[in-house]
Amino acid sequence: MRLPVIGAPLFIISNPDLVIEQCKAGIVGSFPALNARPKELLGEWLSKIRSALAEHDAAHPDTPAAPYAVNLVAHRSNERLDHDLAICVEHKVPIVITSLGVRPELNDAIHSYGGFVLHDVITNRHAKSAIAKGADGVIAVASGAGGHSGATSPFALVQEIRAWFAGPLVLAGSIANGRAILAAQVMGADLVYMGSAFIATPEANAAQQYKQMLVDCGAEDIIYTNHFTGVHGNFLRPSLVASGLDPDRLPAREVGSVSLAATSDTDAALRWKTIWGAGQGIGAIKGISATRELIEQLRSEYADAYRASTAIGSQWGLNPQGSPASTHSLAQT
Repeated sequence: MRLPVIGAPLFIISNPDLVIEQCKAGIVGSFPALNARPKELLGEWLSKIRSALAEHDAAHPDTPAAPYAVNLVAHRSNERLDHDLAICVEHKVPIVITSLGVRPELNDAIHSYGGFVLHDVITNRHAKSAIAKGADGVIAVASGAGGHSGATSPFALVQEIRAWFAGPLVLAGSIANGRAILAAQVMGADLVYMGSAFIATPEANAAQQYKQMLVDCGAEDIIYTNHFTGVHGNFLRPSLVASGLDPDRLPAREVGSVSLAATSDTDAALRWKTIWGAGQGIGAIKGISATRELIEQLRSEYADAYRASTAIGSQWGLNPQGSPASTHSLAQT
């Protein structure tokens, strides 16, 4: 990896082309297994990704591709879980991201070939449960993250998890530029989850109007609601209005009342084709650019932020070589 970033698995949007470009540019690329429809397509997608990355590595031995990841939804409504897990095991997917349910048997299956499991959590309690049941690390989905997200401040969530867990910790929530990536590491995270910024790329499977809406909108245009799935998430206000909904009068749904995995029914199809999710960090998105160009921009911003952070420390009489940030999070990266 050349930047401590995981490209978040985006429902419908993430596809092999996006994942391949993310990995070739030095970050973990990922996609939800449910994006491969019909389910038989999942094996083809994995073969395509593996082949493209192997070809890249052979041509660029000094800068090999970062690993890729697959997101498995462990919710009880996901009738494909057993099939998708078996395909992931067959292809020895290096990183599996689990969400909406902790399954020890799933963790065991991924560990059987040396795979690595990260689990999405929105509370400290969920993080403890995930680790106790065999996950290798957790993704702290804090307030401001796109799609389904928690309501806890990233400062609070990271510090509570770090109080007892020294393993891999990924932070999600409004992270859209290099400065935010570095800030997450200073807070105690090892890597970050970034999703919304990658929607505004040519490789993403998203409508052009969606991509432009991300460029045009800011944090004030994000609505946090559980109206669509029974689980709270962040959505773009203009997309709700365009779909004939009143963003300020969305009735809450009973938790668990809506299937989170099925998307074949009319209501679900409408939800995900015209109701668009995004995180509060979209104010940093200034245009539509290729995935590789976006990652290079993030690397440049990250480097600038690191230099600025050492200058700030010097102002307060701190030696960059001896400060906790320099000797731990920053120097490791």
